[in-house]
Amino acid sequence: MAVVDALGFLVRFMILPGQAHDLAGVPDLLEGLPFGALIGDKAFDAKWLLGEVEARGAEAVIPSRRNRTEPRDHDREMYRWRHQIENFFARIKEFRAVATRYDKTDESFAAAIHLVAGVIAAT
Repeated sequence: MAVVDALGFLVRFMILPGQAHDLAGVPDLLEGLPFGALIGDKAFDAKWLLGEVEARGAEAVIPSRRNRTEPRDHDREMYRWRHQIENFFARIKEFRAVATRYDKTDESFAAAIHLVAGVIAAT
């Protein structure tokens, strides 16, 4: 697990196998992390995750999946902030070594992400 400061946001990331769903890494990423809101896309609309966020007294800003029997409301204004993190990852992918996963080990790939994040922050 690694941490990058992106545009005033603290971004924790974890390198998962390509076939793993994004939800697989969430428990480890949330461990020991205080937060007031969790912003995620529809893929993160899981009962256990919503229960975890609610138990922490935080707000889940996650739109409902289409197949949810009881649709949930979410703060649409706050959800718009999600694009800043998406833009950060899009800028990271402009660097060929990161976009193509040129590095063979997880450690060197994470180091490349840190390096690129530093270059982006300096510009």
